[in-house]
Amino acid sequence: MPALPYRRLAGFYFFYFAYLGAFAPFFTLYLDSVGMPAVEIGVLMSMPQLTRIVAPHLWGWLADRGASGMRIARWTGVAGTLAWLGVFASANFLWLFAVLLAVMFFWSAALPLIEATTLSHLGEETARYGRIRVWGSIGFIVAVIGVGYALDGWPPRAVLSIVLLLMLCILACCWLTPEAKSAPHETDTQPLWDILKRPEVMALIVAAALMAVAHGPYYTFYTIYLVDHGYSKSMAGWLWALGVICEIGIFVWMPHLYRAFTLRQILLGSFALAVLRFLLIGWLIDNFVALVLAQALHAATFGSFHAASIGVIHKVFRGRHQARGQAMYGSLAFGLGGAIGGFTSGHAWAGLGPSLTFTLSSGAALAGLLILWWRMRL
Repeated sequence: MPALPYRRLAGFYFFYFAYLGAFAPFFTLYLDSVGMPAVEIGVLMSMPQLTRIVAPHLWGWLADRGASGMRIARWTGVAGTLAWLGVFASANFLWLFAVLLAVMFFWSAALPLIEATTLSHLGEETARYGRIRVWGSIGFIVAVIGVGYALDGWPPRAVLSIVLLLMLCILACCWLTPEAKSAPHETDTQPLWDILKRPEVMALIVAAALMAVAHGPYYTFYTIYLVDHGYSKSMAGWLWALGVICEIGIFVWMPHLYRAFTLRQILLGSFALAVLRFLLIGWLIDNFVALVLAQALHAATFGSFHAASIGVIHKVFRGRHQARGQAMYGSLAFGLGGAIGGFTSGHAWAGLGPSLTFTLSSGAALAGLLILWWRMRL
């Protein structure tokens, strides 16, 4: 097997999640600063998930049909970066809707194709995935802390230029990362639908979509919520970072979790802790200790949940189905679920208020827990 291009893959994850760390928590502050209402912010911040419903299927289909996955990631990244330049032209809602639709349509190719490339390079050593993916968490931490401090002194509009710079760094890593060949597998001739309709796969996708719904208010309004309750932007950055620091610990520890627990047990524990986390955020926002505990639980609600989910998907989608399997999981779970979470969070935030909105998040996580307990026997 060719040598694992560890540094190049780690570099991609670092800059990709640094870009998310600049965009997700702080682009909302820019939108808020130009007077955009909560409902419209919710719509715009749901665009990454909305485009993931459809776009990754196209990119995954092209990759599984023989096109170079890395070549697709490179050129779609170029298109997405060029589209991002449109945010500098106007802050009009309809204009930003169109611009973000194009940006996210093209950038949605990168992560599932890199995930498939990483897992192909790893082969049967999937327990090592967390040691590479952890660099994404580090990149996210660097971004949320750095941008948080920067925006204490710079105007919110500065986030537009920061995101552009990080996109250029992602492109550089895409150009340096080599293609990986997927080994033939006995399921290559099996229709993709036959794999998708297996009970454990359907249960995971539905539950993961509910987890994405649960995170909708968090990713859209958490920074605004903190600032409205008197926390500085730099403190908001540190709280985001705390969650991801705990996530890093889980990624590093995942090989031990894999040996001690089944994938089903890891997923059930992750969802149970998500129920608690969103209740803490919703009702104890002024209690700093409770807020720290809630952020520490990000280790479960994203870290162990994501690593275990990727393990299930890699186990059932093999050979030529890898890229489309990753794409379908991402689009149906995080695309559809994230879009629903983003759209509904804006309306819930405006109509019900933060506490009840996060209570609904907790309810979505509970529903995912019950579905996994009922249908997943992997």
